[in-house]
Amino acid sequence: MKSIGYFPKLLVGLLLILLLLMLPAWTATAATQRSPLTLELLQERLKSPIQSEGVRTIDLRQLIINLRSENAEFRDQFYQLLQTQLNRSETPLGIDFSRSLIQGELIGSKLGLRTPLHGEALSPLLTPDEQQQLLRDSRRLSQPTIIPTVTVFRGAIKLVQTRVIGTVNFANTFFLNRVEANGAVFTQESDWSETRWTRSVDFADAAFGREANFSGSLFSTKATFARAQFRGVANFPGSTFEGNAIFSHAQFAQLANFTRSVFGRANSSAVDDATFYEHPGQTRAAESNSAGLRPATLPRSHFQEFADFTDTNWHDRALFSKSRFLEPLFLTEASFEKSVAFRETQFNQPINLRAVSLLEQVDFSNARFLNDVYLNVASLTFDSDQAKIIGDTGRIGRVLSVPVLEGNEDVLRNLVRNFRFLQQIADANQLEYTTQRLRLRQLGHRLVVTKKRMESVASDLEREDFINTSPQNSSPLPLLTKAVIPLSPLGWVLDAVSCVGLSLLLLLSRYGTSFWLVFGVGVVAIAYFGLFFWLVDRFRRRHPQPIVPTVFETPWMFGSYGVLTFAGVTAIFRTSDRPWLTLACLGVVILPVPMLLLWRLYQQGRYHDLMDVSYFVEDGSLRQLRLLIGRLPVMPRFEMFRDRYMPILWDRRWNWLNYYDFSLNNLLKLGFNDIRLRDKHLPGILSALVWYQWSLGILYIALLLWTLSRTIPGLNLLIYLK
Repeated sequence: MKSIGYFPKLLVGLLLILLLLMLPAWTATAATQRSPLTLELLQERLKSPIQSEGVRTIDLRQLIINLRSENAEFRDQFYQLLQTQLNRSETPLGIDFSRSLIQGELIGSKLGLRTPLHGEALSPLLTPDEQQQLLRDSRRLSQPTIIPTVTVFRGAIKLVQTRVIGTVNFANTFFLNRVEANGAVFTQESDWSETRWTRSVDFADAAFGREANFSGSLFSTKATFARAQFRGVANFPGSTFEGNAIFSHAQFAQLANFTRSVFGRANSSAVDDATFYEHPGQTRAAESNSAGLRPATLPRSHFQEFADFTDTNWHDRALFSKSRFLEPLFLTEASFEKSVAFRETQFNQPINLRAVSLLEQVDFSNARFLNDVYLNVASLTFDSDQAKIIGDTGRIGRVLSVPVLEGNEDVLRNLVRNFRFLQQIADANQLEYTTQRLRLRQLGHRLVVTKKRMESVASDLEREDFINTSPQNSSPLPLLTKAVIPLSPLGWVLDAVSCVGLSLLLLLSRYGTSFWLVFGVGVVAIAYFGLFFWLVDRFRRRHPQPIVPTVFETPWMFGSYGVLTFAGVTAIFRTSDRPWLTLACLGVVILPVPMLLLWRLYQQGRYHDLMDVSYFVEDGSLRQLRLLIGRLPVMPRFEMFRDRYMPILWDRRWNWLNYYDFSLNNLLKLGFNDIRLRDKHLPGILSALVWYQWSLGILYIALLLWTLSRTIPGLNLLIYLK
């Protein structure tokens, strides 16, 4: 029986819980209930403004305001009474339409203060500060023959969750205070053209059912359109966003037009056009950042102003042509179903395209990029066969960037194929170079981490003193093996060799993407070995009988060497991202071994037969340009061929050219004469020196041919497009 007494209590408890759960729904229903606005209620609200955030505000919240043509008498009275109250007030008076339903056309010019925008003609109701804000509009004042009339709202305007069933017209309006329209719904066209927003404006979560026209508008501070839905055309041509432009998570169902718009304050970010990156190799700053080694992220908190289009969906075309982005542009995780145009657009700050999804083309034709500007394309996806990136040949590839190679291999591969199909070989090669630079950094990081881990294991072994432990644990091998197996020493060595080889390819040829860099390296090497062979052959000894070059020959040799070296070094500095490292790498290859051999040669002394005859002989039967790809740098043994080879002449003024010819033969396998080493009374050190250059020549020819295959457009398409 006692258990029966608990039943009523349980029932009451369940009813209370049910009431608590239904209370928010009842509250929401009550909140959405609107009462019609009558003339009596309007006059009452006009007489007793409320205080909203310290500002006197006319309270028109949660009302049904019928401004349709069939209610013309009320509509006329509504505009007249409201405008009179706003214009008569000495202090700014705001309007709050929050959560109201406005039926019919909402016309801003019938609400605000109408005033000519010219000097002394300004309304005396405006304070000096307000007049100064109006006079800042230089674009209107630039036409002195016309005295434009504008609508001015001195107080704040609130349209929070307001629904307007009809057109909205606030064209040619100055808002001297903030505008709050978050969650507003505009079912028909809304015209905000040539509007000036001197304080913050908030259209977050707003819905524009048809065309939203903001053309020629000026947003002096933060403009928020986050999560806004533009179901019609979004028109922002010629608009200026001097503060943050927040369009994150917005939806653009139809055309979005931002042509000739400006994002950022021009007076704080103005840059001379001459500092823009116009051509590869023009500026060292641009080249130093051309390999994609940029910051991993582009934090918005780092910048005072920015254009934020993160996670936006563009279902139709997006036009940003001839716009100016003076601050960073964020398009992170945006989705473009149609084409995007950035033609003739100016970028002063980085652009973040991370995780952007493309279904059609993005056009950067004739865009201008500041020297340190880059496009972060990490995780960019091409989601259709029509997806591609278009830009000026030789320029667009240098500004595309990913922070790391891991996770971006497909991105870089797709971009390379993109530019190869467009026959923009320079851009495809630049991205190949970017890929390998990132791979080199990845290898270097892995080598350093592996080495540190191995050192850490060794340190742990020392600290624990495994060797002096008990007999059953007398060997540290099991623990050492367990710790080092993931860090294979052989793998570390192979990675180190790969790292060195990749570094050589990057420094000496930009990974086969720069013919002129390879050419410059070859010219420096040919000149150096030519001088070396001349010195070894012509400066033999001074005692007992001197064998030295003539006074005429010496300046010609050193002068020509200087000219050739200067030409090669100039080519290196114009094409290499790191010219000093390239020269250092070249020096490591061509300096130590020849210098060591030369020192050893003079240390031994040179006293042998045929000292007064050159070490080099030439085929005297022909003088012609020859391709000597299969030629070896020694005389043949067959006697009939020996008769054709004669020592080069020392007593001719042009004799110094023979040494460059031999160096050219040896390195490039091309020359005017077939010059070789004699095989009698020849120092072995000299033979080793010649064979060393010949071996380098094989590698150089391979590097040159590989570079040509990647840089000649027709051959490139034949080889690399599969």
